[in-house]
Amino acid sequence: MGVDDLARADPAPAATVNLPSRPRLAVLGAGHTGPVIARVAMAAGYPVTIAASGDPVNIALIADVLAPGAEARWAADAVADAGIVVLAIPLHRFPSLDPDLLADRLVVDTMNYWPPVDGVQAMFDDPRYGSSEIVQRRLARSTVVKTLNHIGYHELEDDRRPPGAPDRRALGVAGDDGAAVRIVADLIERIGYDAVRLDGLRAGRLLQPGGPVFGVPLGSTGFARALAG
Repeated sequence: MGVDDLARADPAPAATVNLPSRPRLAVLGAGHTGPVIARVAMAAGYPVTIAASGDPVNIALIADVLAPGAEARWAADAVADAGIVVLAIPLHRFPSLDPDLLADRLVVDTMNYWPPVDGVQAMFDDPRYGSSEIVQRRLARSTVVKTLNHIGYHELEDDRRPPGAPDRRALGVAGDDGAAVRIVADLIERIGYDAVRLDGLRAGRLLQPGGPVFGVPLGSTGFARALAG
């Protein structure tokens, strides 16, 4: 299925009204990245559930060991009461994800399309669009924000710093819905990074593999300069 075959609609308004300051996160994906995101979010005071593609019994031990405090659930149950849903699944599994599962949800896309590493993925192999634009087209009833894809999962925990620290690292946040971007930027700030907001989801391609900030530890000033350069 190509991008042009996907139903296209304007991004659905995010379910951002009356969210608490630290809304519940549902992390979809229990591989390398998901448990780390769960840990840093819980350390920042966010309640977290975690889910994979099947029975939560199969990831209960992973959750207990790698993300203690995160509740393992079926994906539908995790999403049901989440204010933010974090997509941390392997990209090749995304085409089989049911868009209805994430309808009316604020979705954080942490995935990358990286053919030299993961091979060619037909849905994402269109240079006209950034990968998160394609995710948004597929999830037409959700509101997608791109972030956390340009820092290694092994760095995400170790590179956290308090506000004002001279070596505090910046992370980009890209989306088309201003309220959703603010909520996700606040999450980034709370977990220990300076959030640099990009101008729309299309600009999120600057955060992708091969982009000027992908895998590069920069403060907010250097980050903004790299994006502009």
